[in-house]
Amino acid sequence: MELTTEIKEYIDNSVLCWLATVSSEAIPNVSPKEIFNYYGSDKIIVANIASPQTVRNINQNENVCVSFIDILIQKGFQIKGKAKIIKKTNAEFSNMEKVLIEMTGGQFPFSSITAISIEQIKPIIAPRYILYPETTEIEQIESAKKTYLSKRSLKTS
Repeated sequence: MELTTEIKEYIDNSVLCWLATVSSEAIPNVSPKEIFNYYGSDKIIVANIASPQTVRNINQNENVCVSFIDILIQKGFQIKGKAKIIKKTNAEFSNMEKVLIEMTGGQFPFSSITAISIEQIKPIIAPRYILYPETTEIEQIESAKKTYLSKRSLKTS
């Protein structure tokens, strides 16, 4: 499967993605990842910065799920596929590394990359869009801002 322009735009506008893996004992692990991007039209790549459990799980079970959303619009995508750990010795590493280093400015060292080959793509949308189909993205953004700001003010008071 290929990543559309729309999916690539959501990746560009997402601050984090969540990468779900499963160990050989069937124990799930979900980990937020800050440095991720698309690679070509059929892969998502993630810098393994502080990810020993993620790497261990992928080495045992290549099935993964990655999700990302624009937190204000509250839309995004869930992508399932097969992951592979790309080490510095792999011929593809340096090209993938260039894409990710552009994002980090060299601030976050990593010695391996998770490369995900895409098998399934599913949109993620906030329930408000389903329950209230007339909801516009602008209205959703305003609602999300109010919700996040009120939760933050409760925590700081």
